[in-house]
Amino acid sequence: MTSTQFSYTREDNWAKLPSSMKFGIMTGVTADQSGNVYVGQQRQNPPILVFDKNGDYVTGWGSEVIDEVHILTIGADGFLYAPDRGAHMVHKFDLEGNLIFSIGERRNPSDTGSWKNWELKMTVERSAGPFNMPTRMFPSPSGSIYVSDGYRNCRIHEFDSKGTLLNSWGEPGKTDLGLFHLPHSLWITSDGTMYVCDRKNNRVQVMSATGDFLSEWTDLDMPGDICMDSHGNFYLLEGDVTRDPKISIRDKNGNLLHTIDAPYGHQLWVTPNGDVYLAVCWEQQIIRFRRN
Repeated sequence: MTSTQFSYTREDNWAKLPSSMKFGIMTGVTADQSGNVYVGQQRQNPPILVFDKNGDYVTGWGSEVIDEVHILTIGADGFLYAPDRGAHMVHKFDLEGNLIFSIGERRNPSDTGSWKNWELKMTVERSAGPFNMPTRMFPSPSGSIYVSDGYRNCRIHEFDSKGTLLNSWGEPGKTDLGLFHLPHSLWITSDGTMYVCDRKNNRVQVMSATGDFLSEWTDLDMPGDICMDSHGNFYLLEGDVTRDPKISIRDKNGNLLHTIDAPYGHQLWVTPNGDVYLAVCWEQQIIRFRRN
């Protein structure tokens, strides 16, 4: 596959708010089958913003439920899955903003020994149960729901479709397989294979649905988010504000196919027609890379 097959037109400030509103810190972006785009923001209400396919604001919701939204996912089941980093919870909504259920105890983090200077050092003394600043919630084809519990924990949790905990795995660590240092995002394919962005370890760990290690991609720079397109290619956010931010496009084995120059983003989402949406944290905007 050649780079000419990945040609885009960049559209800055694609999402447009009414003049009476302003964006917060952009942390999430996902889209439904109708082309509506759902954006997550912190430090500004409402935490979930909805835009139509032209980028015009439609509505917003979630203020009464969400403390600090993180990476968003609209699953194949048509529900929106939202981790709540600030409340140490995860939530499932319908697309009108009605809460289906939540998992976790509000503002009661699990004890991982990570309490002070966590933003600076990103240290976790020990793994623990759900949750201590979870990062992504993702439904699997089997009906299970997986959560990467990453900022103050180092675990992947599996729940059934009703929110009952089934399994957890992961320990704090650097190089050994199955150890995590900030599992920041994950993606699950139709066969149940899991791809975990082990951000501070500069790798993606590929695992089975039960946490068995399958392989790893190691030629990465701080992978923060991952999304698969309709052709089975993976789009990754790499780098940060000081380390060559970009979007890399890779095949199912992690081989690099193409790179898109992009500012530091927190989440990306690829639509069925190949458009790429990017939530840009500090520039506080949504960029669309329209597939040519």
